[in-house]
Amino acid sequence: MQQDGATYIEIPEQEMALGGIDAGDVYRIAILEAQEESGNEESVSSQNAPTPPVEVGDERTVDIEDIGEQGDGIARVERGYVIIVPDTEQGERVTIKITDVRENLGFGEVLEREDYYE
Repeated sequence: MQQDGATYIEIPEQEMALGGIDAGDVYRIAILEAQEESGNEESVSSQNAPTPPVEVGDERTVDIEDIGEQGDGIARVERGYVIIVPDTEQGERVTIKITDVRENLGFGEVLEREDYYE
């Protein structure tokens, strides 16, 4: 639904009750292309696991959006994929090198601290 120049997405009531989503809060979402279903359940489940959008050795400039429980910076890239970056502060913009990639998150090390308005 579009209203006042913004697009809103309806969420089923069941997701609100079970998914830890609170009415009125703002959430970041990823829009993924639907996969065609095949008769083989094993191949369907492997198709639904998207490939991480980064690889070890990639360099990215990211914004540190939050600080995790261990004190490390949290950045997000395509599809909301989380990158953990030690020795950073919330609001900082850094160029990182990806050091480890897992299915649902990656890790990076700071190569350079950027001027936020560059």
